[in-house]
Amino acid sequence: MTKPELLAPAGNFEKLKMALIYGADAVYLGGERFGLRAQAGNFTMEEIKEAVRLAHELGRKIYVTVNIIPHNEDLEGLSDYVKELDNIGVDALIFSDPGIFLIIKEAAPNMELHLSTQANNTNYKSAEFWYKQGVKRIVLARELSLIEIKEIIKKSPKELEFEAFIHGAMCISYSGRCLLSNYMVGRDANRGECAHPCRYKYYLVEEKRPGQYMPVEEDEKGTYIFNSRDLCMIEHIPELVNSGIKSFKIEGRMKSSYYIATVVGAYRKAIDQYFNDPNNYVTDKELIDEVYKASHREFSTGFYFGKPDNKGQIYENSSYVRDYAFVGLVMDYDASTGIATIEQRNKMSLGEEIEIIGPHKKMFKQVIDKMWDEEGQEIESAPHPQQIVKMRMRKEVSKYDILRREGKENE
Repeated sequence: MTKPELLAPAGNFEKLKMALIYGADAVYLGGERFGLRAQAGNFTMEEIKEAVRLAHELGRKIYVTVNIIPHNEDLEGLSDYVKELDNIGVDALIFSDPGIFLIIKEAAPNMELHLSTQANNTNYKSAEFWYKQGVKRIVLARELSLIEIKEIIKKSPKELEFEAFIHGAMCISYSGRCLLSNYMVGRDANRGECAHPCRYKYYLVEEKRPGQYMPVEEDEKGTYIFNSRDLCMIEHIPELVNSGIKSFKIEGRMKSSYYIATVVGAYRKAIDQYFNDPNNYVTDKELIDEVYKASHREFSTGFYFGKPDNKGQIYENSSYVRDYAFVGLVMDYDASTGIATIEQRNKMSLGEEIEIIGPHKKMFKQVIDKMWDEEGQEIESAPHPQQIVKMRMRKEVSKYDILRREGKENE
């Protein structure tokens, strides 16, 4: 068995660093144009250059998205953009459109190419077609079962790699090809501006009774008929590995640094534990708990074990489950005193119980018994965004370890 790549999202530079620190083998990100997450922070060319430098120093990889479904004007400047990414040393480009494919081949003929899930690859002949054009990796459509994936991999050239989403948001439309956003608010999801109308609340109206709103389901709260559950496959690492998938992809370029660290860290540990002893592997319950402590909708296994039924949707609301708040990030630690320097991310106060997680440690808990501000004055709480505080720690911590507490943000 070959250990699969763990591929993490990054919407800005801090998220990139957290993904690498918490165990991602590769990170995918978007530049300021040509990607499908226009509302993410995204990366300037200088930031992409720094991202590549940092990743390569650690032996990791950077993939850049150019996966919009372009109109004519969207092609302007793309050739120069691709050439610059090639010069920087980006490891691969993720594309979906044949026109963009041609431009990449002309501008950077040696660039590694990954076919985006936007291209809706659902069969082995389509995979073979793209392989013959020079594509190195296919990002499979989310609408495939493990049985279908195994057949595609078995019937495809051995050199062709396959990548699949294993965690994160699911789309109501076929692998992201959605027109709802354009219709509802004039924002084109296929050009990076999705307004997520699949999460809106919908009612049924009879044409001769305008203003009389009836729930689509018999529920006084109405229904969110397009609202999919999130995908979570952390309890199925053996099945994913044995399918032959080369890269395990986490969705979430719009998600927080805390989300990236928590989810990437959990999957990193789960994959490593499986390869340490595959014959006796049992999913660590603590890792299952970890992914539940990041912001999420109710989970499902998507299409992996068959087409979702009505339990694949959430009809009651479109809210995230946010039972834990990210309250601090360790910036420094003095082992001689046991005092950590913390950058506040949400309010924390004396007497609260917090949890501390890190990429190379088991989670531990402690009560906040002492805090000091930057001037060394004792304080009872840290209410200010990104306030720097000192805190006594029960165990040794490291830079970029995360402090969280049960409860909502800013409580």
